[in-house]
Amino acid sequence: MTALGVVFRPQLPPERLREVVRAAEESNLDELWLWEDCFYQSGIASMSAALAWSSRLRVGVGILPLPLRNVALTAMEATTLVRMFPDRVVLGVGHGAQDWMGQAGVRPESPLTLMREQLTALHALLRGERVTTSGRYVRLEEVALDWPPPSPPKIFVGAEGERSLRLSGELADGTVLHASHGPAAVRRARDHIDEGRAAAGRTDHHELVVYMHTTTGPDAQARLEREKEIWGDEPGPELGAAGDAGAVAEAALRLVDAGADRVILQHAADEPDLEGLVRFTAEQVRELVPPVR
Repeated sequence: MTALGVVFRPQLPPERLREVVRAAEESNLDELWLWEDCFYQSGIASMSAALAWSSRLRVGVGILPLPLRNVALTAMEATTLVRMFPDRVVLGVGHGAQDWMGQAGVRPESPLTLMREQLTALHALLRGERVTTSGRYVRLEEVALDWPPPSPPKIFVGAEGERSLRLSGELADGTVLHASHGPAAVRRARDHIDEGRAAAGRTDHHELVVYMHTTTGPDAQARLEREKEIWGDEPGPELGAAGDAGAVAEAALRLVDAGADRVILQHAADEPDLEGLVRFTAEQVRELVPPVR
């Protein structure tokens, strides 16, 4: 089934989250996604609150920057959430913006090496294994979770470059693509992911999460073009969605046809009514995007 969601961007004050979660829960939105952008909000703290304020809503974080985190702590936080809120946690990790990592004093010389080491250790810890490793960035000695999850959660990776996409295909269960990916870029990303999967001999389904710039209202198209300009995206009709439910659903289906399993509507910086966008997605767009997967 194709999942539809909305992102709560951390540029909004944390105290706004509760009302957005309430709107998502009441309208039966599939998923609400969060970001851990520096230096706004904690992804795990926000995720914990959103899960506690809801009873059925799936909550994703896409992504947690790996360089900021010791892998043992990430595993501890992930298993805590998975055990308390089974089947409602979607965990995404990634390189993080390198300038921000530099500001925090954790910018790695080799982001790919760090990601490989962290993903390998994180998977093992969440499988309940006892891990000893001495890598370039990850060093653990006899570390095991006392409360491992009953079954290990899927791990999604935020990736963009060809090598990162191949690594995601090799080691992750899914990939998160930012909103600068239109259908053609999604297809190219899927090709690189499949190269990594083939090299690793993986045959399981690799889920693809794609964010999509979305604006509504009478000035939707102008707002969409301003938003794309802010992000440095090329103008054009293939990227993002503006207008009514039909227009948004049509744009989402183009991403689904390109390989997306989950389409997450990304509101503009000037979005005046995020709760309204949440309800619009759940109550109007959802019925126009059939469960093709």
